[in-house]
Amino acid sequence: MPRFDKGLLVYHANAGKTEIEHNLSQVLPVLAEAVKELITVQTEGIDDLHLTAERYKQDIDVFFILGGDGTVHECVNIFAEVENPPVFGVLPAGTCNDFARMLGLPMNLNQAAHQLVEGKGKKVDIGKSEGRYFANFWGIGLVTRTSHNIDEDQKDSLGVLSYFISAFKTMSGAETFSYQMEVDGKKMEGEAVMLMVMNGSFIGTRQVPDPDVRIDDGYFNVMVIKDSNFRLFRELMTMSRPWTNEDNFRELAYAKASHIKISTDPVEEVDQDGEIEGETPSEITLLPKRLSFLTGNVGTHVAFSE
Repeated sequence: MPRFDKGLLVYHANAGKTEIEHNLSQVLPVLAEAVKELITVQTEGIDDLHLTAERYKQDIDVFFILGGDGTVHECVNIFAEVENPPVFGVLPAGTCNDFARMLGLPMNLNQAAHQLVEGKGKKVDIGKSEGRYFANFWGIGLVTRTSHNIDEDQKDSLGVLSYFISAFKTMSGAETFSYQMEVDGKKMEGEAVMLMVMNGSFIGTRQVPDPDVRIDDGYFNVMVIKDSNFRLFRELMTMSRPWTNEDNFRELAYAKASHIKISTDPVEEVDQDGEIEGETPSEITLLPKRLSFLTGNVGTHVAFSE
């Protein structure tokens, strides 16, 4: 007996025909058994995605997204304010697939499809900043410049490696900015090269080493990186709690909050889930357990509260 009555599967037309056919062959047979009526739509761009979602949003109980973090981000923005939105299933077909990793899904599409139709739905927190929404992270400084510096040709040919190449290039010339921040009413200020407001736990396929990160606990994890050097970033990726090391206090600041106000000098562009959207000053609020996503078998990272 199918688990869902009516579902929608969307995928972008920007991938090559062979890749699209392969991806669909991996997921359609699995989804078809779990959904009584499955509608499949190829979208041409963001506007087409919005029109498709608007057309079907009141009639479906599950929305499958065959794509990467950018497509997920746009769907989050479409449905964040919708009353009674469907449950979402993310099928990782992008470069990094950080949101799918956060949900505990395998990167193999066929395996991910099986886990989605068998998995539980979990309500996740969503962040809001200046009229836009994010599910994974909000960031300024080094993270935004890294996004700007990605070579699109390298991205197509090298995939996730292009993000690391861009990060290394950007790190060597990272410029500091001054920030003033209210974190749930508590004031923080100083100089930084990067400021991250994390809801999720992956950036560029790398898991942020914080066992306290949850996407349904009603809090963001705020990290301020004050200096740019390879030793610090190596420790960020290998230590479970780098901010508890006294030697790092001068280079890191950390807090948990649900409401944040940030101003900077100079003005900094904002990266939300890998998309450059807006600039400082910014106000960031958390919408607790706003959208539901089907999850995989969560492994070593713990993405959800018990």
